[in-house]
Amino acid sequence: MAAPSQRMPTGLKIGLVAFTVVWLILAAFPFLWTVWGSFKVELDFFSIADWTYALTGERTQITHGSPFTTAGYEGAWIENQFWRNAINTFIVCFFVVCTSLTIGTLGGYALSRSGHNYVFWLLITALIFRAVPPITLVSGYLPPFFQWNLWGYLPTAIVVLVAINQPFTLWMLHSFFQKIPKELDESARVDGCTQFQAFRYVIIPVMWPGVITTGLFSFLLAYNDFAVTTMLLAESNRTMIPAINAFLGTTQTEGNVMFAVAAVVSATVPLFILVMFFQRQIVSGLTAGAVKG
Repeated sequence: MAAPSQRMPTGLKIGLVAFTVVWLILAAFPFLWTVWGSFKVELDFFSIADWTYALTGERTQITHGSPFTTAGYEGAWIENQFWRNAINTFIVCFFVVCTSLTIGTLGGYALSRSGHNYVFWLLITALIFRAVPPITLVSGYLPPFFQWNLWGYLPTAIVVLVAINQPFTLWMLHSFFQKIPKELDESARVDGCTQFQAFRYVIIPVMWPGVITTGLFSFLLAYNDFAVTTMLLAESNRTMIPAINAFLGTTQTEGNVMFAVAAVVSATVPLFILVMFFQRQIVSGLTAGAVKG
């Protein structure tokens, strides 16, 4: 039981709880409002005459006979085949994560166990490439992709996303490996393991939370990418984020904003579930990779 001097004052405790509740409401409100609005018609959700139409669904009631409608989801997923964009997104994310983690895990482990001076400069070079805006790198890829008829395909976007994402993966995994004592490798070698066996059976199980954390961040970078996928993928191979942008239309083409709202909700829900499912691994991974002062 905590000593009386260590107890948090009641006023401070109430203030902390109140702040947390207000912060959660403010943080969750935009998403909850978008989810609510995705079941309305545009004249309700974006009403200029009266904002309460977004709550009551008056024009949705007139149009569809109910204050709620799934017309936005039907238009996005069925009429415009948003399910194809979802499949493309998960194909891209799967191969980006697998490739990035494979290269990053092997490279990060090798660099963390190397005593050569070139390791520092290699990591600095990787950091410089990660700091460069992706759009500048993509523009350099376009001429050969057009010349070799590689533009518009999913593997092309996957290769570029891996190239852009790899420095981040390498840096993050390198920091995790540095926190694992080298004595574990030496003990495994003494017991008869090769270097790769020590890496596979001893090191990887220890730093599994770090691999999950890095993989999740790699997934998010690929999942939320807009610039690379917009410039490198043809319309038939779009991922979800460029497809959502296309729903909004342009000055030359008419869009449907409620299709975009429904697609935004559809694209956000998997991320929410993913983060909630892996929250413990993320926290433990970030803690394991933290730099001690």
